[in-house]
Amino acid sequence: MNPLSAQQPTCINEAGSWCAQIFQWTHNAWLAGSGSWLITKPVRILLILLVALLVQRLVRRLIGRLTTIPRGGGKLPTLLRPLRERAPDTLGPVVVERRRQRATTIGSVLKSMSTFLIYGLAFVLILGELGINLGPIIASAGVVGVAIGFGAQNLVRDFLSGMFMMVEDQYGVGDVVDLGSASGTVEAVGLRITTLRDIKGTVWYMRNGEVLRVGNSSQGFAVAVIDVPLSYTADVDRATAVITDAISSAVKSSELSALVLGPPEVLGVESVTPEGIELRLTAKVRPGKQWVVQRALRASIIAALEEAGFDPPLGRFINTPAVEK
Repeated sequence: MNPLSAQQPTCINEAGSWCAQIFQWTHNAWLAGSGSWLITKPVRILLILLVALLVQRLVRRLIGRLTTIPRGGGKLPTLLRPLRERAPDTLGPVVVERRRQRATTIGSVLKSMSTFLIYGLAFVLILGELGINLGPIIASAGVVGVAIGFGAQNLVRDFLSGMFMMVEDQYGVGDVVDLGSASGTVEAVGLRITTLRDIKGTVWYMRNGEVLRVGNSSQGFAVAVIDVPLSYTADVDRATAVITDAISSAVKSSELSALVLGPPEVLGVESVTPEGIELRLTAKVRPGKQWVVQRALRASIIAALEEAGFDPPLGRFINTPAVEK
C-alpha cells in the first residue's frame, strides 16, 4: 500500500471537489490534498492575469479614443474638452499640433497610471492567492519608496509641474513666452522638459520644475507699444496729429486690419531724453502679433513725419524691451 495514501485527507469525502476528483483519478492522498495548489490556485492566478490584461487593453483603448484628434481636424479630444484651453486662434495650423501634443502627453500619462494600478492590484491578488503575508512587503515597499522619492525628488517635481502646465494650458506649441532663464517660441512641451527657440535660433531646454514664472505673450490679446522720438523744437500737438493720421491710415490697410483689435491711441509725451522727447502710442492687437504691428506702424510714422517736415533727433526709434518673434 502506498504510504502517501495511508492517511486519506478529509476533503476526499466532499463530493464535487477537486480533492475528491483527483483522489478518484489517482488514488493518491498527497495529490488529492495538494489539488488546491496544483490546479485551483494556478487557474485562479491565470484568470487574474488574463482579466488584468483584458482590462488594461480596454482602458488603454478607451483613453486612446478619448485623447486622439481626428485626422484632418483640430477638434478637441473628448477628454480635453472640460479642460481650459488658451491657444489663440491666430496660431492657425500650429493649434492642431499644440492640441495633439497636449492630448498625446496626457493620454500617455493616463495609460501609464492605469497600467500601474491594474497590474499592481493583480500582483496583490496573486500574492493573496499564494498565501503570502503582504504586511512586511508593503512596509518594505514604503521604505524603498521613500528612499527613491528623496533621490528622485527633482524628477518628481518636474513631472508634477509638467502635468499642471498641461492641464492648465499655461503655454503650448507656438506661444511666445518668457520663462525667466530663457525666452522664445515654444516648440515642444513635455512632462519634464519644455523646448524653446529664441530670436537668434538657439534652442533652450527648460526643466518644468525650474519654471517659477511664465510670461505668455500669446494669450488673450497683446499691446503694440511704440516710442516715437522727436527733437526739442518739434511741435508736439502737430506731431501728434500727424502720427494719429498715419496710424489710422495704416490700420485701415488690408494687412493690419485683421491684426489690430482696437483703434491705436497716442498717449502723449512718455519721456525726455538727452536727444529729445519721446511720444508713446499703443494699439491692442491679436496675441503674438504685436511685433508685426509695431514694425508696420513704425514705418508709416517715419514716412509721415518726414513728409510733414519734422527733423529727426539724434536718437533712433526705440521699441520697448521685448522678445521679438
